[in-house]
Amino acid sequence: MMDYHRQNNVDIRIIRIFNTYGPRMAENDGRVVSNFILQALRNEDITVYGDGSQTRSFCYVDDLVEGMIRMMENGLNFIGPVNLGNPVENTILEFAEKIITITGSKSRIVNKPLPQDDPKQRRPDITLAREKLGWQPVVDLNDGLKKTAAYFAGRTGAR
Repeated sequence: MMDYHRQNNVDIRIIRIFNTYGPRMAENDGRVVSNFILQALRNEDITVYGDGSQTRSFCYVDDLVEGMIRMMENGLNFIGPVNLGNPVENTILEFAEKIITITGSKSRIVNKPLPQDDPKQRRPDITLAREKLGWQPVVDLNDGLKKTAAYFAGRTGAR
């Protein structure tokens, strides 16, 4: 993108997207949000790799879209890159427990070996997004997960 921008003077924006979730996610995309919600809605065991102490941060789709719009419309001649994600971290174990509570599931958490290449932490630094775009996520994880779980429940007929 940068080469094309430099060679052709094309207006571009570069955004790094971090772990977005929300209604209309694909059921079988292999991401932790959809996996855990579907397992919980079916009262299946929820698979946590390792001891669940690895952290992830989750950005609701509405927040991401707002950040993208602000980036596209910024008049600062700021092309990025800029990180758009939620810097609030949750351990995978906490996240699994949260999904069970939100869905009212009877699922239990089972641990499997942690893949060697699994990162211990994933957390975006959104300092630039705050400074240049006045953006930060506002949707609470519990609220976003409730909407996402309701979407999946409607699609799968669970609960």
